[in-house]
Amino acid sequence: MTWKVKIEIVDILGSGKCSVRQQVGDVFYYPEDRGNICPSAFHILYPWILVMQSGGNLYVDDEDSISLGCADFKHQVVFRLTRTLIND
Repeated sequence: MTWKVKIEIVDILGSGKCSVRQQVGDVFYYPEDRGNICPSAFHILYPWILVMQSGGNLYVDDEDSISLGCADFKHQVVFRLTRTLIND
């Protein structure tokens, strides 16, 4: 099975402004857009992306999506990762 992972910014805590100018509503797809995601945030997201891409278990209520925050403690960006099965 092949999975596509969508990465969407759903909230920015603190002042509401990301330090690297990402905005609520920005959408990225892995692997196509990986160079457009903040490197610090990508470091946090990448292990979860790999689990989702391989069809692994997320151990959450919704097995096809998860919300995660970046490491910026002053302006934490909240990401929603969603996987979609792609027909081979």
